[in-house]
Amino acid sequence: MTQLLFSGLVLAGSLLGGMLGSLTGLGGGVVIVPMLALLFHVNLRYAIGASLISVIATSSGSAAAYVREGFSNMRIGMFLEIATTVGAICGAWLATRVPTAGISIVFGVILLYSVYLSLRKHGGSLVAHDPWSDRLKMNGVYPTGPGEKREYSVTHIPAGFATMFGAGTLSGLLGIGSGAVKVLAMDSIMRVPFKVSTTTSNFMIGVTAAASAGIYLREGYIIPALAAPVLLGILPGSLLGAKLLVKSQSKSLRVVFAAVILVLAIEMIYNGWAGRV
Repeated sequence: MTQLLFSGLVLAGSLLGGMLGSLTGLGGGVVIVPMLALLFHVNLRYAIGASLISVIATSSGSAAAYVREGFSNMRIGMFLEIATTVGAICGAWLATRVPTAGISIVFGVILLYSVYLSLRKHGGSLVAHDPWSDRLKMNGVYPTGPGEKREYSVTHIPAGFATMFGAGTLSGLLGIGSGAVKVLAMDSIMRVPFKVSTTTSNFMIGVTAAASAGIYLREGYIIPALAAPVLLGILPGSLLGAKLLVKSQSKSLRVVFAAVILVLAIEMIYNGWAGRV
């Protein structure tokens, strides 16, 4: 395969990854890492390095659109980012010392659990109030249609904050932006509506990825020739996904979320167990 063909295929795959990452709050890395490692046989650590760069681009490309539309909750994102940033630095340090097969299996197991959580029946709390939420002014509203808005309340903030540290660790370790864990922590634990969870996750993942990308860069795991086509593909994909999300139904997003994650989880566990990554 020539370098030009390789770059073109990576760019096309990254375009799809950016769209899915923006739609579901995953950050695109959850598609980019398996694509590079399994389809193009790129060393997993280099795939993660390129993914972290793409995650930053996805966040930059879609976060502004979501804030403008009134979906993202800035207070939740900025508060939880404290935990995810510290976790990301810890995860990036671990990634340089854990075998790639082990990283692949951990990746897959986390994604399988994400599928389970995403298919559980849960939703944003509209009535109950949490003292922490009132004190930190995290309750908000989000648009549900033309000229229509819906109120929601945030609960279990300490538990959500603790979970975000784990999400940040996974981000640094796996290069996925930890969007899956962030969305599910906000949606399942803190009872934030799904669209608010995905859009706030997109706002957060860029900072989380940037915290760990520096360590990968220092270790030499970020290659410009690989990161460039990923970046050029995922940025327009994330912008397209941001436009589609505004018109999408939450139930449909959950199905897409679960289907993509399930396939990638099985692939990563199998190839990690077989020593193919």
